[in-house]
Amino acid sequence: MTLISRPSPNHDSRNGMAVDTLVIHFTGMRTAEEALERLTDPASKVSAHYTIDEDGTVYSHVAESERAWHAGVSHWRGRDGVNAFSIGIELVNPGTEFGYRAFPKSQMVALAELAQGILSRHAIPARNVVGHSDVAPTRKDDPGHLFDWPWLAQQGIGLWPDFPYRSISNINLLRLGDVGERVASLQRRLQDYGYKLPQSSEFCAETHAAAVAFQLHFRPQEFSGIWDGDADARLDELLTAAR
Repeated sequence: MTLISRPSPNHDSRNGMAVDTLVIHFTGMRTAEEALERLTDPASKVSAHYTIDEDGTVYSHVAESERAWHAGVSHWRGRDGVNAFSIGIELVNPGTEFGYRAFPKSQMVALAELAQGILSRHAIPARNVVGHSDVAPTRKDDPGHLFDWPWLAQQGIGLWPDFPYRSISNINLLRLGDVGERVASLQRRLQDYGYKLPQSSEFCAETHAAAVAFQLHFRPQEFSGIWDGDADARLDELLTAAR
């Protein structure tokens, strides 16, 4: 892994808070250099700890002991402000605005090596290896459905529900606008795993966004936000594995 220092002024103190979360992003910009310039521009007010180019080159921006500004308005497992307790890694990729594409093997291998080092330095449980869309589901969709979460989990980084996708018929689905105890149960379980959403018994816009984020991460074959038996079984398995 080639590591290049490209410091960013966009950081501040964690105020003693320990790191226990790893957040993976895509840059969502046309080129690597455009992304690097933005992440190191004091006017942008954004940064990450690391950026990984598609060829596997790793750029270091902010010391892990400092709070980088990568997650924005965010929440995970009962806490707002994910920047304070996380490390952020940006993956060079045009994203959904400029031509989203698969992440090359060289980039993924560098990510695995970098992440394994981070996990050796910080007590980060597997359920706290997340995407930007997990911690900010109403705003973000990165790293997206082409990111290889199963392969990363095989490297010992993150959780993955290890069974094949099962297409479910249109029976007992939950979707935007539904109300009742089944919706309330889903909201409780998604919150238990880590997502922020109201406990309202209504399948509202926030619940839909969390369902999409969950599916982007753990069921990328279909991520409409309609909740079905396959998604439900995956959530059950993850809740069991996380305990």
